Amino acid sequence: MTKADANRLGAGTGQITWQSIQAEALRRIHDREWAPGSLIPHEEELAAEFGCARATVNRALRELAILGMLERRRKAGTRVPLNPVRRATFQIPVIRQDVEAKGMDYAYQRLTLGTKPLPAAIAAALSLEAGTPCLHVTSLHMADGKPYCQEDRWINPAVEGAGVQDFVTISPNEWLVQNIPFSRGGIDFSATSASPILADMLQCKPGEALFVMERTTFSGDMPVTAVRLTYAPGHKVSTAI
Repeated sequence: MTKADANRLGAGTGQITWQSIQAEALRRIHDREWAPGSLIPHEEELAAEFGCARATVNRALRELAILGMLERRRKAGTRVPLNPVRRATFQIPVIRQDVEAKGMDYAYQRLTLGTKPLPAAIAAALSLEAGTPCLHVTSLHMADGKPYCQEDRWINPAVEGAGVQDFVTISPNEWLVQNIPFSRGGIDFSATSASPILADMLQCKPGEALFVMERTTFSGDMPVTAVRLTYAPGHKVSTAI
């Protein structure tokens, strides 16, 4: 390790972090010191080079693998991919904050709450048995007094604290974001035609096109929730890359 590398990493100051090692690894990838397709040094070698614990190196490389900048295979080492696929990070939005960020007044109404057998399709998405009793909540989010989004949500009864919530003053969306950390999940976007029930809820015409977001989340190996969010006509999703 050169003196410049040591300065970047904070060597000798006790401040070497997984973030600084991650930044140095990214520099080596971008500068082709670690060329596309090549194996990088083992964690033990990097830990010795940087003067830190192997666990610190492991965390840095793991985060880079999540970003698609490294490929990690058990017993095969860690390699710089020939064609890196950058993976986007995703934060679960709080609908109230989305509405308020647009300068509109937010309101929320719980529609139904109960325990019901989990439908087969949702059970498969959550890796649970069909018919498992789960908490089912439906609600309506408003913006400036008009329907903004209808929330149809299933919650695993194993989720700590969910069973005692009535979701009258706080939506399941916001409560889960605040209280249950998620580690992985899936998300689908689609369009649907407004059924008579949805048209009445979202104050639109039957058959009108609606934007739908379906999402599942897990905390470690525990399935947390599956939700279907149906937005009023004209909704637009924006993101950045």
